[in-house]
Amino acid sequence: MQNVVLPAYVYDRTDSAATVAYLVFAQLGPQLLFSIPAGVIADKYDRRRWLFNMQYIQIACSLGLAPLAATDSPIWMLFMMQLGVGIGNALNAPAWSALLPSLVPKEDLPGAISLNSTVINGSRVIGPIIVALLSAVGVTTSEFFLINAATYLFVVFALAQITIPPVVRHNMEEGWRQFTSGIRIARARPALTRLLLTMCSFALISLPYVGLFPAVARNNFGIDESTSLYRWLYATWAFGAFAGGLSLGTIFVGYDKRKLIRAGFALFAIAMVSFAMSRSAVPAFITGAVLGFAYFLTTTSMNTVLQSRLESSVRGRVMSLWFLAFGGTIPIGNLIFGPVIDQFGAQSMLLISAGWSLVLFWWCNLVKVDEKFPKGLELPEN
Repeated sequence: MQNVVLPAYVYDRTDSAATVAYLVFAQLGPQLLFSIPAGVIADKYDRRRWLFNMQYIQIACSLGLAPLAATDSPIWMLFMMQLGVGIGNALNAPAWSALLPSLVPKEDLPGAISLNSTVINGSRVIGPIIVALLSAVGVTTSEFFLINAATYLFVVFALAQITIPPVVRHNMEEGWRQFTSGIRIARARPALTRLLLTMCSFALISLPYVGLFPAVARNNFGIDESTSLYRWLYATWAFGAFAGGLSLGTIFVGYDKRKLIRAGFALFAIAMVSFAMSRSAVPAFITGAVLGFAYFLTTTSMNTVLQSRLESSVRGRVMSLWFLAFGGTIPIGNLIFGPVIDQFGAQSMLLISAGWSLVLFWWCNLVKVDEKFPKGLELPEN
């Protein structure tokens, strides 16, 4: 809900895609600084206690957004609260990601990662629908922030109920070497290096449209970000992403995930070109759903391959690089392309995004990488 309401609220007040880009940077930018330290913490300290504390930080900052929006406070104050949410999320993500695979046997890992992605994108579908329905009965922007803050309590409850297996730690490095150990592990595995570099460039060049969705909707399709039509468009795109994540653990469960990554990039490029060329709501809804499907089919396949090749004792440190590549580079892309939209419109950004996806279709050929470096399939020593 917050990812729908807050960017639209800021864009409505400022009429500036660049300002929305700054907002996205406040939310995701902390992953650039905190992902690697958070990965070390995830492998070294009690994950449950750490995750509890991160939920409380995000609850407090989400609550802080409510009175600021109710009084139309200065935009920079909203940024500060969103920055707090971003810091809590950046410190939370590696530990959360490292926790999930320890709850299932290795053979069930692809299905578990697919289910997790489906849940995330299910919230992206349900959130905009809830916003659209509640807006119709008079729920305000500030009240949505209060509702959003309350949803963190579900996470707290879930953490309190589960049993978390202890992590066996082998030869944990000391000092500054802790912060670079994830990089050394990834470099020893060529396929992991290729995955992380692919995700980094994909997020930087092809995914800024996600954070700049309000500007894209208004510039390309004539859909105002304050209307229910915009929220339904966002929900339709998110439903496609929901289906893409779900398909990996159902329809495509027996498929080679390395090949699905390349298929996802090709489909993403085709859908993005169609999305960019659309000029009204109907084609935008159709191509947006396909675009969302390709987006999460690709990224979930990459995540599955990455996690299936990691031991539990090193997963937090390597997954911190994933969040650095995924979440950390998206806000930089927003800062680059926000002014581009203000100056030239959204279509140019969307076509660049499609073109880069085709480059990654060619470059991210993990089958060839594994054939060239068969030793890279072995688990790294910690």
